[in-house]
Amino acid sequence: MALNWTMLNADRTPVPLPGEITIMTIHFGAELMLTIPDAPPAGASSAGGSGGSRKLKEEGKVFLTEQRFIFVANSPFPASGLNSLSVPLTSFVATKFEQPLLGSNYLAVDIRPSPEGGLTEGTHAELRSKTQPLFQFSSVLEKTRERAVYMRRQMQMEEQESLRSGRAGGGTPMEAPPGYND
Repeated sequence: MALNWTMLNADRTPVPLPGEITIMTIHFGAELMLTIPDAPPAGASSAGGSGGSRKLKEEGKVFLTEQRFIFVANSPFPASGLNSLSVPLTSFVATKFEQPLLGSNYLAVDIRPSPEGGLTEGTHAELRSKTQPLFQFSSVLEKTRERAVYMRRQMQMEEQESLRSGRAGGGTPMEAPPGYND
């Protein structure tokens, strides 16, 4: 996942990855609040850190594809510094649809950071929508995330199986190659 690394077209829509299909979009009124804990000091364990966090909040559009969750701010130069956020669905640690007694419903997401992506361990996002209910979006997101995780596991299992079969058939030869003993 990457903070402010989403490639955008001139109309501020994300450039799709090869073969990527957009499943659902919130065109107007999406509000993303991103909490990024301070990174731990160099050489310290990930449990450390200075205890502070950076909070970024911006309004924009949300795009859900079969591979990633993308937020794009309305303004190309937002005051908060949150221009875009791209998170592979397999990097969502947990999602939860919250329905508080007071206030609007929102989707809470815990994100596993990737190296050099601009996020740290413990990053948390909250998505609200002023124009449409989030229950349907939340449901579609969770089903799409489950499928992405399943597909990733299948690919890993297939890679492991091909490595095993390659080793089994490619054992040590019984004879020396031609010209070896010359």
